[in-house]
Amino acid sequence: MNPYALLFLVAGLGLIGWLTARARAVRFAGGPERPHSLPSQHGTYVALWVVVPTLIFLAVWAVIEPQIVAASVLADPAANALPPFGFERDSILDEARALANGHAYGAFFPLSEQLAPLFAAAEHRYRWIATGIAVLLAFAGGAYALSRLAPAFRARQRVERTMMLTLLVASLIAILTTLGIFVSLLFESARFFAVVPVTDFLFGLHWSPQVIPANDPGSVLGAVPLFWGTFFIGAVIAMIVAIPFGLMSAIYLTQYAAPAVRRWMKPILEILAGVPTVVYGYFAALTVGPAIRDVAVMLGMTYASSESALAAGLVMGVMIIPFVSSMADDSIAAVPTAMRDGSLAMGATTSETISRVLLPAALPGVVAGVLLAVSRAIGETMIVVMAASGAATITLNPFESATTVTKQIVDLLTGEAEFDSPKTLAAFALGLTLFVITFLLNIVALRVVKRYREAYE
Repeated sequence: MNPYALLFLVAGLGLIGWLTARARAVRFAGGPERPHSLPSQHGTYVALWVVVPTLIFLAVWAVIEPQIVAASVLADPAANALPPFGFERDSILDEARALANGHAYGAFFPLSEQLAPLFAAAEHRYRWIATGIAVLLAFAGGAYALSRLAPAFRARQRVERTMMLTLLVASLIAILTTLGIFVSLLFESARFFAVVPVTDFLFGLHWSPQVIPANDPGSVLGAVPLFWGTFFIGAVIAMIVAIPFGLMSAIYLTQYAAPAVRRWMKPILEILAGVPTVVYGYFAALTVGPAIRDVAVMLGMTYASSESALAAGLVMGVMIIPFVSSMADDSIAAVPTAMRDGSLAMGATTSETISRVLLPAALPGVVAGVLLAVSRAIGETMIVVMAASGAATITLNPFESATTVTKQIVDLLTGEAEFDSPKTLAAFALGLTLFVITFLLNIVALRVVKRYREAYE
C-alpha cells in the first residue's frame, strides 16, 4: 500500500478506536461505580495504543525495507550479471530502484532496466506485508486497550504519562541532533588536523585553498583572515548599525511612543526579523554594494568593488536591528516601574531617567541581546555569499573586499572536490571552530540573561 494511504489508514483506525472507547466509557457514567477518567481520556488511551505502536513499526520498517528489497533482488539469478562491489554496482541498483518507483525517465545502464521489474515486485510485496503487520498491530493494540477499560481504570494518568514521554522524546531529539552535528564536525575536523597542524590553522595568516602544497598544506590554510573578516563584518560593522538603531527604537517604543504607535510599529519591526536572508542578500548585492562602490570611487579609490565588507556589514546590521530592538525592549520593560517613577518624582527629566536609571538597570539584558545578535551575525551566510567577496584579507578598510568563515565553507563544499582532501576537510574545521565560538557566546549571553532576571524577581 502507498505509504500515505497507509498513514491515512492508521489515523482512521485510531479515530475508530477513540470513538469506540469513548462510547463504551460513556456507559460507565450510568453504572454503580463512579468512573475515574473522562470518556475522552479513555478514547485517547485506546487511540494511542492503536496509533503509536503502529507508527513505531512503520518507522523501523522504513529503515530496513530498502535492505530487504535489495537482498530479495540480489537473490534473483538476473542479478548475477551485476559487477562486483563498487560504485558501478551501486549506481545500477540505484537506477533500477528509481525506474521501479517512476523517479527516472530513462536508463543509463541496460542492466538496470532488467532489474527494475524485480525491484517493483519486491517493493510491492514487502509493502503489502508491512501493511498487514501494521493493521494487525493496530487491531491488537486497540483490543488490548479496550480490554482494560473499566470505571476504575486510570486512563487519565496513562494519557498524561504518554504525553510527557512524547515531550521528553521531542526534547531529546533536539539535543541528540545537536550532539550528532557536533560529533560529525569533530570527526571530520580530526581528519583535517591529522594533515594540517592546529597551530598553522588557528594562527596562520595566509588562506589560499585553491592550490595546496602536498609537503606543507598548513602554509596556505591559515584561518586568521577568515575569522578577522567574520569579526570585522559581523561583530564590528553590523553591530555599529544594529546596536544604536535597535537600542534607540526600543527606547522610543517603551518610553516615548503612544500606545497606538507602539501597536503598529512593534509588529512591523518583528516582521522585518522574519524576512528571508536571501532578500537582504539581493538588497546588498543590487543596491547597497553598487552605491558603496560609487562612494568609494568618489573618494579616490579607483579599483573599488561592489563586493565589500561595508556592504555586507551594513545590510547584516539592518537585518539584526529587530533582534537587538526586541531584546532591548524586553530588558527596559522589565525594569521595575518604581525606579522610573522615583526618578521622575525626584525631578529628573525623561531623558535623564532613561540614561541614568533605565539603561544602567537594563544593561545586562541589553548586553546579552547584543551577544546573541553577534552570535547570529557571525553565523549568517546568505548575505556574505551575495555581498562579500572571496578574498581573504586582513584589513581595516571597510571599502576593501573581505570574506567570512561561512562564505568559505560554502565555497569549499560546492563543486567537485574530493571529500577526503585537505581543501574539503578544512570546511569542517572552520565549521567546528565557528560552532565553538557561537556556542561560547550563547552560554555567556544566557548566563547574563539569567542573572538579569534574578535581579528583578
